[in-house]
Amino acid sequence: MATDYAHPEYLAETAWPAENLTNPDLRIFDCTVDMTNDPEKGYSIKNGREKYEAGHIPGVAFIDLMDEFKDLDHPLNFMMPPPARFVALASQYGIADGLTVVLYNAGPTWWATRMWWNLRAHGFNNAKVLNGGYEKWVAEGHPTKTGDERYPAAPFQSRPRPDLIVGKDEVLAAIDDPDTLILNALSPELHRGDRVQYGRPGHIKGSANVPARTLLEDETYAFKPASDLAAAFAPVGAMAASRVVNYCGGGISATTDLFALALMGHDGVQLYDASMTEWGKDDSLPMETRDS
Repeated sequence: MATDYAHPEYLAETAWPAENLTNPDLRIFDCTVDMTNDPEKGYSIKNGREKYEAGHIPGVAFIDLMDEFKDLDHPLNFMMPPPARFVALASQYGIADGLTVVLYNAGPTWWATRMWWNLRAHGFNNAKVLNGGYEKWVAEGHPTKTGDERYPAAPFQSRPRPDLIVGKDEVLAAIDDPDTLILNALSPELHRGDRVQYGRPGHIKGSANVPARTLLEDETYAFKPASDLAAAFAPVGAMAASRVVNYCGGGISATTDLFALALMGHDGVQLYDASMTEWGKDDSLPMETRDS
């Protein structure tokens, strides 16, 4: 149950938006990015707008994380946009103080948690993730709609929290910090180095592994109960660490780990935005495999 979490307000159960679709102070966004992962060929990524237009929650707008909410000038994909760009985009999409924002996507929920963290890094704390996303909404028989919908523009106010995002130098320093846990959200195979997808095999030196997918229910993609999340994080000491730096391949699924930790009451979580797309290709940055 959501009430088992320390911060159940970070989630919206499907019944709540179903009863509030006409609320003028509610903004719901479909954050879908169409991504598949082939173990041999790597990731295939497409803009999720086509999926959105084929079916979405009525009244909901599409928010473009693939082509808009990113740093267009950065060599790495999906890096958080510069502050001025983020403010302009959020305003264009109609996000403003006094509104409640609910985020979801089709598939595992890490695109919604990615946008949740982006908003949080700008001091917007009235955002929620739809628990189970689009799959759970459809499975429960709620209505859907095709086509495109938009909200009116509104003035977004940024209150930057730069402490929520870290770069490689801070991660490097954290390796020897006994109060910090570096946490990898990628699969066990990638963490161990059985497969190579980001330039070099293995993981950031000293980091632990809690795969993001294991935090979600198999069929609905809803977050597992608090007791299951606690059991997943306990072996690596995540809740006991003063600070947890989360990473993955490109800073996406890592936000599901940090969202789950925040849901459980951890207030010291951070995102290494560039993650393995940067770290794995830089031979000066230390890595380990399971045999290290």
